[in-house]
Formats: sequence, structure tokens, C-alpha cells
Amino acid sequence: MCFGNKKSGTLYSFNHFHSLTMEEEEDNLEKLLKWAAELGISDSKNGGHSCLGHSLVVSYFHGAGGRGLGAARHLEKGELVLSVPKSALITTQALLLRDDRLSLAVSAHSSLSPTQRLSVCLLYEMGKGKASWWHPYLINLPRSYDIVATFGEFEKQALQVDDAIWAAEKAIAKAEFEWKETNALMEQLKLKPQLRTFRAWLWASATVSSRTMHIPWDRAGCLCPVGDLFNYSAPSEESDFENIEHRTHDLALEDISTVKEEASCMLDMEQLDSNSGRLTDGRFEDNLGAYSFYAKKSYRKGEQVLLSYGTYTNLELLEHYGFLLIENPNDKVFVPLEPEIYSSCSWPKESLYIHQSGKPSFTLLSALRLWATPVSQRRSVGHLAYSGHQLSIENEMFIMRWISKKCDNTMKNLPTTLKEDVFLLAVIDKIQNVDAPFEFGNLSSVSVNEICTFRATLLKKGDSEALSRKTMQRLRERWRLAIEWRLSHKKILVDCMSFCDEMIHVLSSQIVHSQR
Repeated sequence: MCFGNKKSGTLYSFNHFHSLTMEEEEDNLEKLLKWAAELGISDSKNGGHSCLGHSLVVSYFHGAGGRGLGAARHLEKGELVLSVPKSALITTQALLLRDDRLSLAVSAHSSLSPTQRLSVCLLYEMGKGKASWWHPYLINLPRSYDIVATFGEFEKQALQVDDAIWAAEKAIAKAEFEWKETNALMEQLKLKPQLRTFRAWLWASATVSSRTMHIPWDRAGCLCPVGDLFNYSAPSEESDFENIEHRTHDLALEDISTVKEEASCMLDMEQLDSNSGRLTDGRFEDNLGAYSFYAKKSYRKGEQVLLSYGTYTNLELLEHYGFLLIENPNDKVFVPLEPEIYSSCSWPKESLYIHQSGKPSFTLLSALRLWATPVSQRRSVGHLAYSGHQLSIENEMFIMRWISKKCDNTMKNLPTTLKEDVFLLAVIDKIQNVDAPFEFGNLSSVSVNEICTFRATLLKKGDSEALSRKTMQRLRERWRLAIEWRLSHKKILVDCMSFCDEMIHVLSSQIVHSQR
């Protein structure tokens, strides 16, 4: 289930900014499916008037990603459910082949990255309006996105956690830099003024970031009509460092250098498996000349059919796709560690984290066990630490108390508590407009100040009633995402403290039992 989704029902158009009616949206979708069928996009071998209906159907899943694809019948795991021929994929190459003017201009700017070129081509194609061959697809694209590069100062600070704020700042700065780099090309193409704005660039780059799929011949990827209607599901298979725990116990009695080497190889293999492709159940197949989508599990009729883009934390999902998962098995939290902890072990820094469940990662426990051991004894017990064994009850209790204290201190340094965020999340929708009185109830002073800052930010955006409504809805959604992200972050810290307390209780019982 998602907190938000990159494929919202609202549509984007640079030619008009009014909200489409339900009838207009349905009409646009019907045109897309008919156009797609003419291109050979199909969920069956026989095809038809619509590209869907045999295996898949467009449905709305409230609270679970919004508009998406549902099973039209019972689907078996591994079954091919959708095929999109190469000729229907929107790539930089495909766009250039259809327009000599665009091809000549883009070729003169070879220093631009593949994603920059695709983003400019997308804006150029949008400028054609109904004259674009891709028009049935383009009118069904979302009107706006909630990736962190679109966050303003208020939403950015609402993330609260320094690492997340830094990630947002970096994403915003990168977007601005890449936009300025493409200005010369956009001017050469004589794009309409509204297509050359930073707002338009954010839309185009967010479309490329959140909707493209991996293809072997272009690093920018491709836009895949109908194929991008699938909503996201995190990979069910564990593809992280924790898998090592079950494979290193047999190495415990070997030389420590061998243990390190074997563990390092395992880490490399895990990273290779998780990064081999953006999609785990969809891929371009040369022998078929098409992008093929397979059922990742068996589905009942009416059930939402989901797609895995790969393994992402919630912050990465927010950065690249503009949504979060309520229960993301791949989410993680990093707590500040002393420099000596990093230097006392050979595990990479990115492996030392706390799982979404609240359990410290295998490598974090390994590093802390070794760090908590006197320097003179580390060599003799190193093979045990690297293989995942507890070194002693006292050592284990020390690191559990240490982790719990770290989590507690991290929580105390944040402006709001987990409970305050839950309550604040519940009252956001009650803020209907800028001037209406609002009963703050049991909100803390910090939360009240956040609401006041939200209102002040809206006032800076404009005073007209229509603008305020539209701006409020967009800003409120991004504010909600920021709160939901920091809420999931704090929940992991709280769960970790509970895990450590439980472990301390178990270890204390073992000490008492051994003394009898």
C-alpha cells in the first residue's frame, strides 16, 4: 500500500491547467487503449479493439496507488500479462527519427546527459499538442509529481532528518543545474516560453525519473505506454546484507582474512543481484522485440497486479518516484556511529543500518561486537564477529544498550515525536483554507508552528481563492509526504529500541539462569 503514487489521476497539459472532468479522463484513457492496440500493445496473443481486457483491466485502487492495473481473470505466477512492442516505446532515438529538426538540434548538444536529452525531447513533443504522434499517451501523463526535487523550503524542512534534507537539497540543486544546461537547446528549438520554465523542466525530468523503464540501448530508459500503468510493489525476496547471516556461520572457524574475503564477495553478489535491472518482473526481450511484463505472483480476478521497479528505501522512492510505502521491507535507518567503529571493521558504511523491522543489520551487529571488544582481543575473536556470532553475553548487552541509547538520542534531537506526527497527520485535511479558524486541540507548540508556517507559505504563493485552493492541495500533499516519511523513520527507531530492550531482557535472564 502506498502513501502516494507517481501515477495520479490528474492529467498534465501545458496548454490548459483546468482540472479534467471524470468523463474527460475516461475518454482520454479510452483513446490511449485504442491507440495502444493499433500499435500492437496487448495483454493477449489475439489483440483486439482495446489493448486490455484479456489479462488486465484498468481499475482504481483507493489507498493502494490509485489508478492501476487489475487482473481481468485468474493469473498464474510467471505468466506473460502484457507485451509492448519496441516500436511503441518512447525513446530519445524514436523521437529523433520522427523529427529531423529535433534530431539536428539535439546532435549539436552532445554534452547533455541521456536523461537531459530525453527530457527536452519530451517537452518538444508536448509543444506539438494534438499534432504529436504520441498525443494519446502524452495527455494521460500526470500533471504534476511529488518527487523531492519539487519540494519547496517548507516541505524540505518538514522532513526534519538531516540526511533527508540534504538529499532534497541535492536533488533540487541538480534539477536546477541540469535545467540551466539545457536552456541553449530549448531556445534553439524555439520551445514555447511555458515549456522553458523550471516548473516545466521539473515535470519533464520527473516524468523521465519516475516512469522510464530500463532498456539496454539507452541509459535514459524508455517511456512505455500502458506498461507504466502498473503500480509499485517492493520486491518480496530479501536482496540485502541480511542474507549473509545464514551463509557465514560455516566460515566461523576459518582464518579471519578468508572470512572477510568471503563476506565481501557475498556483499558484491547481493548488490549485483539487486542492481542488475530496474524491473524484477518486466524486461525488454530481444527475441520478442518487445517489453514483456510477467505476473510476479498468482493473482485472483480483480486483484491489483503490481510491478517491482527494484529495491528502494522510502527516501529513494520519494526522491525518484514521489511516493512512499507504508510497509517497505527495504527501508532502513542509519544512526551516527563513532569513527572508530568504521575503522575497526571492513564492512562498508552503507551496510551498517537498522532494518525497517527495527532489527540492527547483520553487519552493524558484527561491527559493534568487534568495536566493543578490547583492541588486544579483536584479532582472536574477529572470525566469530564476522561470522555473526555473539562474542559474550556482556558484549551483547553492551551493544544493545548502546544502540538503544543512540536511537533515543536521535529521536530526542528531532523537533516532534512520533505521536505528535501521527496526530498532525490526522488534522492536515481539516485545514481547508488559509484564513479559516482552526482548533489546534492537543497539538504541541512545535506542530502548531508548523501549521502556521504552512499557512504563511501558502500566502506567499498567491492571494486569489482559486490559486490558494490549487496551491494548497499540491503543497499539502507534499507536506503530508514529508510527515509520513519522518514518521516511518521514527517508527524504525522506536522499534529498534523495543528490539534492544527485549534482547537485554533475554540476555539478563540467561545471566540469572547461569548463576543458579
